Amino acid sequence: MQTFSDGFSILQALPAAVYTCNKDGIIIWYNEEAQKLWGKPLQVGYDKWYVGLTVFNSEGLPLDYENTPVARALTEEKDINQSEIIIEDAYGSLKQFAVNIKLTHNGDGTVSGAIVVLTDSIFRTQSEADKADDRAYRSLSELLERKVDERTQSLKKSEERYHKMIEEVQDYAIVLLDTEGFIINWNRGAEKIKGYTEKEILGRNFREFYLDHDRVGLLPEKLIKQAHDTGRAMHEGWRRRKDGTAFWGSIVITALHDADNNIIGFSKVTRDLTERKLADDQMANYAKDIEFRNKQLEEYAYIASHDLQEPLRKIQIFSEMLENDLEENQKEGAMRSLEKIKTASRRMSNLIKDVLKYSQLSRADELFETVDLNTIFATVKEDFDLLTEQKGVTIQHTALPVITGIPIQLHQLFGNLLSNAIKFSSEDPLIEIETFKVPQTELEYYPKLNPGRSYVKIIFKDNGIGFNQQYGEQIFKMFKRLTDNSGTGIGLALCKKIVQNHNGHISVASEIGKGTQFTILLPVG
Repeated sequence: MQTFSDGFSILQALPAAVYTCNKDGIIIWYNEEAQKLWGKPLQVGYDKWYVGLTVFNSEGLPLDYENTPVARALTEEKDINQSEIIIEDAYGSLKQFAVNIKLTHNGDGTVSGAIVVLTDSIFRTQSEADKADDRAYRSLSELLERKVDERTQSLKKSEERYHKMIEEVQDYAIVLLDTEGFIINWNRGAEKIKGYTEKEILGRNFREFYLDHDRVGLLPEKLIKQAHDTGRAMHEGWRRRKDGTAFWGSIVITALHDADNNIIGFSKVTRDLTERKLADDQMANYAKDIEFRNKQLEEYAYIASHDLQEPLRKIQIFSEMLENDLEENQKEGAMRSLEKIKTASRRMSNLIKDVLKYSQLSRADELFETVDLNTIFATVKEDFDLLTEQKGVTIQHTALPVITGIPIQLHQLFGNLLSNAIKFSSEDPLIEIETFKVPQTELEYYPKLNPGRSYVKIIFKDNGIGFNQQYGEQIFKMFKRLTDNSGTGIGLALCKKIVQNHNGHISVASEIGKGTQFTILLPVG
């Protein structure tokens, strides 16, 4: 039984140049005689058959590539027998050949290439030996054709396996685009991730997967251009499925080139990373929550060291007064002191409850509620009634508004302002509080405020010792004090922070010996 390897051995031994090429004229196989013709080894699968050769017709006229027997056979898709040509080989020698060309075919009958036999004229006679050689040639040609068909089928099956593999991948959407971004291939992973069947999506542009604002911003076009210019484009962002839901996609677009390095399209690989994105966002929210908690801890420390001091001081003072009254058998004074102790205890208990409530809420927006500032300020005045009585402080104020805010912080705001005014008071201390509705035109002077909201202006004014206005901004800085009076300098810094938490504005105006005025703007609702 004759084998393919036997056939190739015989072809190598033939005194004829034999080679096979594909439909584009690229060499697939050649024997030693053919190599002699070219004068060097050829790169199989890359070099074309006419490399280094000049072809003439039987009359010695040069032939263009399109008019050579090989080109005509492949173009016209028909065998050619005993065509006469002259070839100038790599060494400059002219030789006359008879060309026999047998086309090879794919499994579906389409032309896949050709088997070419170049026989030198000196071997062509009509002897019996020649006839035997012709029979051997026909046999070997048939054998070689079967071998080429076998290789073609093998390549076809390999290509089918590759496409099958791509098609079956489900964790990645693998899409083939033309040069304009229109979809020409679609795998199961793309169907799973994006929701479209292949029939629904083929021929549509990949812009289909982008959100409206990305389309307006021409993101798809920018990615295609980047891939065209640099060979590759990568991006992560929200994409749209067929049902309108969004997923977080990580994409890589790669330019595809032909043999002449021209861009013929793009491959686009998308991976659904929604779970990772949500986990990252959750971690970011956790980080924000931790930051919020840390800020709360700072305020707890201040509340514990400052706000709780006044009720505690009153309990201590009236406890001593109660003890004296009991010793002197002053029932009326003892009952008054006892009532003050109860009031201070209730205030301290409510303050602790507010702190606990404040600590249990996880988001800043959960802290806001409807707050009557009249109630807040009444409680603050009660906390400082001993101190205002000792210093003879007069407090005058108009009705305060009802706003949306954080009760415990607003109590701190008024408490710090009142404490500051009492601490730096002069003779006959007077504290005045006025409230005004802010006209819309005035909001133009406060660019950080929301012009679409309504605001109330609260003016907190005293006739104390005052300070130089050039230090107006410094007093809101942490641990910054302008005098040697006792205190940490935290109170007014906290006031500014509280007003900012309420999306408002605070400023101060002062003059030495004439007092200080704080102006606060807070949104009403």
